[in-house]
Amino acid sequence: MSTKAMGGAQDPHLLLLLLLISNHMGTALDHIPYTPQISSQALEGKVTSSTFSLDQPRCIFTDHANSTDAIWLVVAFSNATKDFQNPKTTVEMPSYTKLPMSFYYLTLKLSPDHYPCKKEDIAVLRVGSDTSCLRNLSQEYCNAPLLVPGPYSVKFLVMDNNSQPKAETLWSEPITLNQGKEPRSIDMWPGRRSGSMIVITSILSTFAGLLVLAFFLISTVQFSSLWWPEEPASPEQLHVGSFIGKRYMTHHIPPSEADTLPVGSGPPLPPSPCPGPIV
Repeated sequence: MSTKAMGGAQDPHLLLLLLLISNHMGTALDHIPYTPQISSQALEGKVTSSTFSLDQPRCIFTDHANSTDAIWLVVAFSNATKDFQNPKTTVEMPSYTKLPMSFYYLTLKLSPDHYPCKKEDIAVLRVGSDTSCLRNLSQEYCNAPLLVPGPYSVKFLVMDNNSQPKAETLWSEPITLNQGKEPRSIDMWPGRRSGSMIVITSILSTFAGLLVLAFFLISTVQFSSLWWPEEPASPEQLHVGSFIGKRYMTHHIPPSEADTLPVGSGPPLPPSPCPGPIV
């Protein structure tokens, strides 16, 4: 067999190889020029010790996702994004419980309909808001609270109905969760306090002192009235039948004068009343 014939026989294989290469190039991920970021809304608690809130993307996936596709949020440790490889099957998609081993997990699976172009008043994605995951760790791809401060980086990944990646956004900047302070590390020295705090503290202390002084004075007046003697009654207060006065003197005849009086010389005695009939 000639070399030309052998080359002609190999042409179908070359065509198949070229077809596979072109197909592989055609299925390469689309890079969406979008960077997730912490919400720009004036919200309280945008970053806490276990959650953080992202701006909800708008009109980002219109040209990169179909209605049957799924949009995932990839949460990873920031130092693991350099060697990160997108999962190509469902088995390769780690859930929240695999974060310590895989250094990333997928959550917040949503359809493109959840990211419309219409703007709303508040449109955020709160990562780590589902506390029920801690009670039921068997839930797949749950949006559970983050237990370590990070830092984390996130990106959006578009996957088709066969769990094949189609498009991805850029990684966000590192996001570090808030951490509580140790009690010993809190500086209580007054010199570190602001001037307004010192003024308020002084005013409250003075007010409390005045309240204590007023209570002491009122208590002293009330208790002293129990020990002070009452003033003597005026002469106008004395009247017949009343015993109000300094003292009471009984009137009687001294014994010496009673012995010198003659018999019968005393004042006449009043007639005795007649006794009533005896029943």
